[in-house]
Amino acid sequence: MTLSPYSLQVEHRPSPLGLDEPWPRLGWKLTSDRNGDAQTAWRAVVERLGPRGESLGTAWDSGWCDGADQLVTYAGEALSPFTRYAWRVSLRDVDGSEGAGAESWFETGFLGRVPWTAHWARRDPRAVPPMDPPSGTPRSWTTMMLTPPRQFRRSFSLPATPVRARVYVSARGIYRLTVNGRRAGRDELTPGWTDYRHRVQYQVYDVTEAVRAGENVIGAVVGDGWWSGFVGFDARHHAQHYGTEPELIAELRVELDDGSTVHVTTDDQWRERPGEIEFADLLMGEAQDLRRRRPGWDTPGFDASDWPLAKLGELGGPELVGTMDEPVRVTDELPALSVTGDGDAWLVDFGQNLVGRARLSLEGVPAGTVLRLRHGEILEEGHLYTANLRTAEATDWVVADGEGTPFEPMFTTHGFRYIEVTGWPGELEATRLTAVVLHSDTTMVGELHASAPMVEQLISNIRWGQRGNFVSVPTDCPQRDERLGWTADCQVFLPTATYNADVAAFMSRWMLDVVDGQDADGAFPDVAPLLVMDREGAPAWGDGGVVVPHHLWRTYGDLRVLGRCFPAMKAWVDHIERHNPSLLWEHATGNNYGDWLQVDADTPREVVATAYFARSAELVAESARALGEEADASRYAGLAARVREAFAEAFVSADGRVGPGTQTAQLLGLAWDLVPEDRRQAAFALLCADIEGRKVRLTTGFVGVSLLCPVLTEWGRPDLAFGLLHQEEYPSWGYSVRHGATTIWERWDGWTEERGFQSVGMNSFNHYSLGSVGAWLWRYVAGIDQAPGSVGFADIVLRPHIGPAMDWFSGRFDSPRGLIALRWERRGRDIGIEVEVPPGRPARMRLDAGTVEVREATGEVAPTAQQSPVRVVGHGERHLLLDVEPGHHFLTWAPA
Repeated sequence: MTLSPYSLQVEHRPSPLGLDEPWPRLGWKLTSDRNGDAQTAWRAVVERLGPRGESLGTAWDSGWCDGADQLVTYAGEALSPFTRYAWRVSLRDVDGSEGAGAESWFETGFLGRVPWTAHWARRDPRAVPPMDPPSGTPRSWTTMMLTPPRQFRRSFSLPATPVRARVYVSARGIYRLTVNGRRAGRDELTPGWTDYRHRVQYQVYDVTEAVRAGENVIGAVVGDGWWSGFVGFDARHHAQHYGTEPELIAELRVELDDGSTVHVTTDDQWRERPGEIEFADLLMGEAQDLRRRRPGWDTPGFDASDWPLAKLGELGGPELVGTMDEPVRVTDELPALSVTGDGDAWLVDFGQNLVGRARLSLEGVPAGTVLRLRHGEILEEGHLYTANLRTAEATDWVVADGEGTPFEPMFTTHGFRYIEVTGWPGELEATRLTAVVLHSDTTMVGELHASAPMVEQLISNIRWGQRGNFVSVPTDCPQRDERLGWTADCQVFLPTATYNADVAAFMSRWMLDVVDGQDADGAFPDVAPLLVMDREGAPAWGDGGVVVPHHLWRTYGDLRVLGRCFPAMKAWVDHIERHNPSLLWEHATGNNYGDWLQVDADTPREVVATAYFARSAELVAESARALGEEADASRYAGLAARVREAFAEAFVSADGRVGPGTQTAQLLGLAWDLVPEDRRQAAFALLCADIEGRKVRLTTGFVGVSLLCPVLTEWGRPDLAFGLLHQEEYPSWGYSVRHGATTIWERWDGWTEERGFQSVGMNSFNHYSLGSVGAWLWRYVAGIDQAPGSVGFADIVLRPHIGPAMDWFSGRFDSPRGLIALRWERRGRDIGIEVEVPPGRPARMRLDAGTVEVREATGEVAPTAQQSPVRVVGHGERHLLLDVEPGHHFLTWAPA
């Protein structure tokens, strides 16, 4: 294989359909089967395509450009709306020869230049049927007033078979669209959750194969979703945050063979009525009476003359924008592992705490049978435990139609491992149930594995926690009445998330909501999209508005999101400074959660706050330098230095103790250079003494946990970091694993042998924050990292640490540049290391002092390390430095 590009992306997405960015970025990764290869030049060509895929000419030819760029900005003629473009990237390798190229495509949407001609369509409130009194139907008082999702229908005719057909569609609510009975796409919960006061995303689907000459029908089912359904935990304002009921908007553009275009929009010819779904809510669940199904309602020939006409509204309101990231989709299906009887119910175990819904086979179930499915994460004495869901009912209902129609909810999600099924006739077989996994379809790019079963399970728990909580927004939990985009949770976990998955588009889109939630004084919110908690953000929470865009730039090398967020980042730091002229962050602290959920410790809130003040000021300075804003860089670097001085004077004692000397206080001081240099060793010794004095136990909460193992490793005590990793007594990661956790718990003491369950007021068993240790596993155990000044993994650093109680450990990370992989394995007293580095990106490897034998990928022994693809360049008393050429290499290391 010659040098080849792969994983072509446009705006960090593979082949987006409905792109609304007029000057998109084009990106690719590199691979080669030749050691030492590199990209020395690139060329991108973008062609405009006609409806049959024929070329209409070149829109941009960059020509050959010297360099190793792998993210470039389209600079051709203005893109045309509703147009498909093909693009190709060609490369020259280290010898100047042209390697293999790669092709992809994207298609534009409205581009903000063409007005919508459709209207918002909704239920006509005058067409409500008479109301009957409650009669024992499966509804709680909470769900009694939920209105059923509406089925919208529009019939139209075409004079000929189309050449190309696209439907542009969105909802104030969530929808599923069909054309002639065929589902459009495979997206779920569309259009997703954005701050609807500012923007609603629309989706585009290729429906060319579904439409035909003659009669056609567009159908859509539309439910409340985040628009008007239950969201959050404030019982005083639990629902209808944006509107009172859902609405649909759609434009179908059909291009015919004669060059004409037929437009079908949401107009006064749409009809609507409820279907078999009686209610559907993201928190409460969904109820379906399958006896009310009307097969064929969304196909030609169906008589809908008695359906009421939809009510039309004006187009005004929040901006309609093209989808910016991959929507929620079904990404996996898990069969039920077991079914056991539990009184008059059946308890189903899927073996994994997940987010999604269940599909239930109803073959042979008599018509009129009413079944209830309650969802929960954990068991209490063998029974389903749901007290921690608070007001979220997480309950689905189905009435069988007697025809074997299977049940699967459409507009709800649950966080669950177990389902309690009530009302089943006879014995329930496990083969009847399947768990359908849902989350934002971010491409998984990282994979860690360990020989130690507990560590392997911890890695799995972190990944499943990320999957289950990245559902349109990065939520704090997927099961109870909350599911909000908490900013601190996201910022502490983001370094782990970016190793696990490509979240560039997902996070960039979410940051628009964070910025939109900023108030006039410059304060970021605690949650985004912002609901009713409009107080200023707390320390570490509001700082997410600075930390997240900075880390996205460091990881993906993309300055655009950083530039868009930079004014808001400055405003946040200015807000803190304005209210705290002493430079100790004591005022304008919002809820000031401190080191949230710390155990057996009390880190003062002003210590956490002031540390974050210094950190955010420094990150704004770094961002300013990246953007070429030198005056701002100087100003905020100076501010950061002054805050560090104020911190040291107020909180750091002569013996290196930070505040009361809690683990988190010491970690903040050491990680962010807040402790004067002459007291750092003493500060570190106090940290180690605290951990050792607790028999290698941690006390850190959300703020401190991500710093714990990295600081211990950087400062020379990886043994303590590994001791914490392998600890299985409370409090620890291993304690939850030992007690059956398959996702990360919200609290260290979510359940303990001594006290049982924690407070039902806040006790999630799927909450990724404490899983931020994953970044340490990537950076220090697998050893895959980049240099401090590197962006987009341009300067790769490999520094594996060989942990006790593990025979091997491996990591494979498909970075923005290409695959970086490292696997270490014990071979007697030596360590075998297999490493792969992407083309054009030599790496610096650091090992504890010792000797190295290098083998080529062919297996032949290299004459000396100096002549091999892994070259020894430094040999200190405690460490060994090696330069690793791009390619695939093996070496054996004998530690000192």
